Amino acid sequence: MAAYTEEVREQALVRLMEQYGDGIKRMCCVYLRDLGAAEDASQETFIKAYSHIDGLLCGEIENERAWLSRIAINTCKDVLRSSWMRHIDRRRAIEELPLAAPPQHPESLDLTEAILRLPPKLKDIVLLHYYQGLHLRTCAQILGISAPTASRYLAQAMKRLRIDLERG
Repeated sequence: MAAYTEEVREQALVRLMEQYGDGIKRMCCVYLRDLGAAEDASQETFIKAYSHIDGLLCGEIENERAWLSRIAINTCKDVLRSSWMRHIDRRRAIEELPLAAPPQHPESLDLTEAILRLPPKLKDIVLLHYYQGLHLRTCAQILGISAPTASRYLAQAMKRLRIDLERG
C-alpha cells in the first residue's frame, strides 16, 4: 500500500464528509433515535474512516458509501451497547428528531417506528437497502452475509413490517 501525505488523506476525508456526511448522520439519527448520540456516532464514523483511508485511496475499498455505512452501523451498535446508553434512555420519538424528514402521511411515521422495532439483523438490511439505497448484494457484503441470506432477511423484514402495520 502506498504512503499518502496527511494533506491527501485530509482532502479525501473532507470529500467523504461533504459527500456522505448528511446521509451518515441521518442514518445514525434513525438508528439511535437521539440527535446528540447520532452526531457523536457520525463523527466517530469519520474518525474511524480516516484511520483506514489509505485503503480507500489505493483502491482496496471499492464502494466508499457501503464502507462508510458499515462503519456507521457498527459505531451505532457500539453506542447502543455502551454502559451510558444502557442506563439512560435518551431516545426520542421519530417526529421529535430534527433530522427526520417530516412525514407526508401518518403511515410514514408508523412505518419508520415499525422498522425501528425490527431485530438488528433485519433493521440493518432495511436501512441499508431502502434508506441508503444500496444494492442487495452490496448490503450483503457490508453485513458479512451471503446474498441469499440478505434476500431472506429482507423478505423476513417485509413480512414482519406488513404484519405489524396491518395490526396497527
